Amino acid sequence: MVPPLRDPIIMIAQPRQQFFRVGLLFAGEALPKFFVGKPDIRADLQGGVVDSTTIRLFSDILKGVGRNPKGDGKKKGGLKVHMLIDAVQSVGRFVKITEAKVHDKNFLSALELVPHSVIVFDRAYNHYLMFARWTEKQVYFVTRMKKNAVYTVKEARRIHYRKKGQAKVLRDEVITANYHPEDENGKKITKETLELTLRRVCYQDEKNRYYEFLTNNMDITAEEVAFLYKKRWTIELLFKKMKQNFQLNYFYGENTNAIYTQVWCTLIAQLLLNVLQKKAEVKKAFSVVATLVRIHLISLLDVYQLLKSANRHYNAHDGPTEKGQLTMFSATSGGRYF
Repeated sequence: MVPPLRDPIIMIAQPRQQFFRVGLLFAGEALPKFFVGKPDIRADLQGGVVDSTTIRLFSDILKGVGRNPKGDGKKKGGLKVHMLIDAVQSVGRFVKITEAKVHDKNFLSALELVPHSVIVFDRAYNHYLMFARWTEKQVYFVTRMKKNAVYTVKEARRIHYRKKGQAKVLRDEVITANYHPEDENGKKITKETLELTLRRVCYQDEKNRYYEFLTNNMDITAEEVAFLYKKRWTIELLFKKMKQNFQLNYFYGENTNAIYTQVWCTLIAQLLLNVLQKKAEVKKAFSVVATLVRIHLISLLDVYQLLKSANRHYNAHDGPTEKGQLTMFSATSGGRYF
């Protein structure tokens, strides 16, 4: 009997996890038109959003982050779902599941970004060496600056004073920060220090909240930098839907594959429910759509009639279809997936 893989990062070589990963990404690529909305930013800035969410486990098979309680039987482990989503369509483009102890910034090295891409992420992903590599490849990012960041101001483009209740850019500066390169084995060369040129934008929103943004894009306006970071909220909503509407408090298996499989199935189910909600063109909340589908999952009902109708009584179909089951998508609206 072959023991399970213990690598902290899920390995692409695992056929079962690869199957679910490809299935999720295929569905996201095959169903784009259901998510198309009116872009609120110009085409060259329509990038991706990166973030992660942690799911707690009552088993130590996947190592959690931080100190674990002793003797009380509570939190023992956890897993982390790292995701890159489309900022406009809110569809997952790249997903990686790891143990919770894996740092967020390790996910950035797994991304294969094309030149002129734009990605947005929180300050937990700050990694100056990766920023330098992206700058060389003309890959742009927007993030928040860490509070303990050390930098030198080279040029001040704009300086304004704060005014309560008014959203405005307070500072727009060109700065430099130092970082250490890595050798062929991925170890830092502490004796060598390189300099990275970045842009710092200080912004106050209408609720008087203060932000310091960091980017390597010197051409866009400071207002666009602040607006791009606001797009990060889309992935927070996606994770919120996932945790509120799907069973992730308890798992049906206690091994790594069982836990990962349940999470992959959750991500695929969430994508299909999002498509269903968009295609039905109803104003029902996502939680209502998820509940109705869950209750009537084995009922012979037209799912679109179920969502569109306000009645409490629904007419069942006379009999099964040619395939023995109903299809969620017709051949003219994106292909048959069931």
